[in-house]
Amino acid sequence: MRIIVADCSAEYSGRLNASLPEAKRVILIKADSSCLIFSELGSYKPLNWMAAPCTIKEHDVEPDGDIPSDIHQPVKKLHVAADKSSDVLVVSLYHIYSDQDFDLGLDPGLVKDGVEDHLQRYLAEQIERIGDGAKLIRREYPTAIGPVDIMAVDGEGTHVAIEIKRNGGIDGVEQLTRYCKLLNRDPLLAPVRGIFAAQTISPQAQVLAKDRGFECLILDYDEMKGVGSDELRLF
Repeated sequence: MRIIVADCSAEYSGRLNASLPEAKRVILIKADSSCLIFSELGSYKPLNWMAAPCTIKEHDVEPDGDIPSDIHQPVKKLHVAADKSSDVLVVSLYHIYSDQDFDLGLDPGLVKDGVEDHLQRYLAEQIERIGDGAKLIRREYPTAIGPVDIMAVDGEGTHVAIEIKRNGGIDGVEQLTRYCKLLNRDPLLAPVRGIFAAQTISPQAQVLAKDRGFECLILDYDEMKGVGSDELRLF
């Protein structure tokens, strides 16, 4: 990773044309040659960038004596060209405050906590949350249209198909509808009822689930994994 802090301007041409006037900015150049330009303010998104695959070339700029001394002239230019299109990003550096290289090594990647797989695993281990006497049949129960997140039987021996989402919406209810419709064709399983489980369920999804005869189950992830909430409360 190369990090440059400099007064710079930039011109992007190709599928769209965009320009950045001269200002003090941070330029990141990654090992794959992608180039990103950031300002002090704003969110994570760069002001301008060229994504890989691309090729970067760098050259010093000799001052032009015919240009008045009060006009800034770049001392260096970065020419970044996309490999699969005609897009080009040209970054002009007028004053370089810092130019450093860092070897970041291999990154293990982002490990997300509270994703659907975790919710599925905890609910499978705590299947009694759907009712007393419930028993797990299996996770990822296979069907012709894809796996049901959890298949179980309730305390009365009725099969239960459970669809799990982090944030439950109408699409999830429709998915559960398709599973239950298919499963209820099997005389060895029918009747199969459905449970739509999620950390949050939109009002529209709750209405649709009720209309389809499904139960909605709100999952408290912190409680399920045995970690109390550290949220500060007034009462």
